[in-house]
Formats: sequence, C-alpha cells, structure tokens
Amino acid sequence: MNKLILMQQLRSAIMERISAFERSAQNAHAEATDEQNKAESKYDTRALEASYLAEGQTRQAAEAEQSFLQLEAFEPRVFGVDDLVDIGALLELEARDKVCEWYFLAPCAGGTELEFEGRRVLVLTAQSPLGSQLIGARRGGKVVIKIGASRSEFRVKSLI
Repeated sequence: MNKLILMQQLRSAIMERISAFERSAQNAHAEATDEQNKAESKYDTRALEASYLAEGQTRQAAEAEQSFLQLEAFEPRVFGVDDLVDIGALLELEARDKVCEWYFLAPCAGGTELEFEGRRVLVLTAQSPLGSQLIGARRGGKVVIKIGASRSEFRVKSLI
C-alpha cells in the first residue's frame, strides 16, 4: 500500500472541503448584504445571522487551509515489524468477530473518510479518543478501546 497516494487523496479531500467552505461563505455573505434581507424591524435578524454564518464558514476554510499546509509538510514513514503505532501509521484493526477496519493516523483532518485501494479508511488524529489509545500499540498486539462507557477489544492486524 502506497501511503503517498493515500496522502494525495487526503490532500484532495481537504482541498474540496476548502472550496465548499469558501463557496458557503460567499453565499452567506451575499445573503447578509442582499437588499431584500434588510431588517424590517429590530427583531428581524436574518442579515445578522447570515453574517455570522459567513464568518463561521470563513473560519472553517482557514482551518482547512492550515490542515492542508500541515499535510503538505508531512511525510509518513514506513513502519517496521517492531515499530509502535505513531502518527503516519496506516493500520488494520481486527475485532473479536474478525471484522477488520482500516485507520490512518494523521497530524490533522481527523474524521475524513477515504476510499483507498478498495478499502474504507478513516483518518484519525492523536487527539481523538481512538487515536490516542492506538498510539504506542504493537503489530499483533491487543488494544482495548474505551470510549465513554463502551469498551471494545481489537488486535492490530497490520501496521504500515
């Protein structure tokens, strides 16, 4: 599995997200300044709400741009047999029922789902509950994932 291709897919997904946020911000700004949205009374807050929305969308676009820059500078390494899970790891977790899921530990963009080489890969960060519990795990080792009151046991089947 070529993680450089995975990284390119992740950067492309972030670029799409940036474009969507920018379009939404432009639309909300246009709505906020549209003459038809001029307040008809002191209780009419349509334009104000649209301006808040535009501000939020602009902030999200800026955060996505920061993620893109982080990913541009990041080069994931190939993990050896004895290496521990760390940022840059592409790993396959196997549940007790033998169902396997793929995860990629990235420095940012957690929650992004990618289709990579016929597999669904979920991007995690070390700050996420699952990502933080995977850091330091070994290939073949068992990992107990605790999220709230829920507790699940997995085996690190693959670490790339």
